[in-house]
Amino acid sequence: MNLDSLKDIIEKNLEDKTCEFKRVFHGRGSYYKGFEYLTVDSIDKILFTSFYKKNNDYDKLILLLEDIAKAYDFNTFVVQERFLDKAPSKVIFGKLSDKEYILENNLKYIINFNNRNIGIFPDMKIGREYIKDISKNKNVLNLFSYTCAFSVCAVTGGAKQVVNVDMSKGALSIGRDNHHINRLDTKKVKFLPLNILKSWSRIKKFAPYDVIVIDPPSFQKGSFAATKDYEKIIKRLDQLASDDCIVLSCLNAPELNCDFIKDLFIKNAPEFKYIKRLDNLDTFLSSDENKSLKNMIFKREING
Repeated sequence: MNLDSLKDIIEKNLEDKTCEFKRVFHGRGSYYKGFEYLTVDSIDKILFTSFYKKNNDYDKLILLLEDIAKAYDFNTFVVQERFLDKAPSKVIFGKLSDKEYILENNLKYIINFNNRNIGIFPDMKIGREYIKDISKNKNVLNLFSYTCAFSVCAVTGGAKQVVNVDMSKGALSIGRDNHHINRLDTKKVKFLPLNILKSWSRIKKFAPYDVIVIDPPSFQKGSFAATKDYEKIIKRLDQLASDDCIVLSCLNAPELNCDFIKDLFIKNAPEFKYIKRLDNLDTFLSSDENKSLKNMIFKREING
């Protein structure tokens, strides 16, 4: 694949762009050989690209993407250099306001281009839609909540209560703001800055939960490693779940496939039956679905 082919793909995906977030090129799934280090996103009037490594085509790509941004009426073009330690972002042209937002299904989420992860994981859109659809009158537990996008969707869907748990007070503070900018009542939303693996008694206080979202990082030094810690969460489900609880179990570790999660449930929570794996967005193409994002649904069935 060459630069001309890349240009054609991006421009084709921009033909139906709206003010809502859209990934217009996803190299990280290894579907497009030679560009595994590149992603390009349309965020309303901002074209945002991330480089996961710097190679000989770097300067040419910046110029190509700048031309595309101008041709498709973007006001601002931002480049993030993920290959550097702090993943700095630089504005190639235009400007950023004090608070920028991603719009998804008419819901707003605060983003910050100064952070390595800007504030929301866009590949999780179908998962968020699913939680919104099943949350009416439910008690929802959102583990590893980050900036609480799942909570925003659950409350929008009519949840009775949502409990968000994350180690980062800063992320939870943004999560609270995400509810406010969408004019959502936070009286029925809790924001708990806890180490999940050490705080089961605090989390259990608000049980039983009808819906549980488990969306951990695949690896976070000193706090979570999916290979050894995911099982610890599954083991606690029987203490947290209502009789017909639905679990959205998320995993974004390329080296671990669906069977890894299924086996954990069979071994540690046999009352939870596997229902299905949610589809991934078409714009997040992958050469191997076993290595792509895995959103898996389980339902508790006590009597069979």
